[in-house]
Amino acid sequence: MSVTYTAVLPVREETVSRLTGLLNAERIRRGTRARTRSLPCRDQAILTLRWFYDGTRIKQLAADNRISVSTGYDYLHEAIAVLAAQAPGLHGALLAAKTAGYSHVNIDGTLIETDRCRTPGPTPGVDLWWSAKHDNHGGNIQVITVGDGWPIWTSPVRPGREHDTTALRTHPELLPCLREAGADLRPLGDLGYEGESTTITVAFKKPKNSRLTAIQQQFNKAHNGLRAIGERGNSLLKTTFKALRNISLDPWHIGKIVAAALVLLHTDHDRTT
Repeated sequence: MSVTYTAVLPVREETVSRLTGLLNAERIRRGTRARTRSLPCRDQAILTLRWFYDGTRIKQLAADNRISVSTGYDYLHEAIAVLAAQAPGLHGALLAAKTAGYSHVNIDGTLIETDRCRTPGPTPGVDLWWSAKHDNHGGNIQVITVGDGWPIWTSPVRPGREHDTTALRTHPELLPCLREAGADLRPLGDLGYEGESTTITVAFKKPKNSRLTAIQQQFNKAHNGLRAIGERGNSLLKTTFKALRNISLDPWHIGKIVAAALVLLHTDHDRTT
């Protein structure tokens, strides 16, 4: 037995239209012949948006659209790829933030949980995607936000076992771009970036068996107040897109999935910075 019900996606029509246009352009690029696909571009776009916003399982999406599960996965991966290709580059995102008049940006790492595991890591007995900090499997994503916490850039994924500083150093363009922007657009981060404090402004760490000075305490209060707003970006992505709360696809695809979600967020709010 099955029950039919009505559902509404919490997105603007412009978001659906943009994704439909991107998918249509991709089919033209591939040379896909007319009427050879199981779903038209708009239906593929809605399938993708249901997965992102509602976290609907592919099995359910396939059944609703009367396609096979494998075809559902193909359609989803295609849509993720075309969306991720539209994601802003780091240099352009920082330049846009500077042009918009922001005095600083925030950088913060977030763990996108995944139920994929049993991938051997460099340390015997430790899984590659296991995060001891979060006590869960997942991928480390670095997120840059502007002053009010709006996310403007997300990084490729790194295994969850990596510390934020390690993940930061692994992305070859990240530190150089932040250094270049630092004179006019100061990067702020938490103490997880203490190892790169010459590039990223962090709070003063309390010395062992000692206390911070009054000036250092005042600085930390102001710094933490600004940085805390930046953490809104990670929350905004995860609360908007249920798919980002736990990803069952290949963990190495997490970076593209988050980049695709960022594009959808920018489109739906008609805002980039």
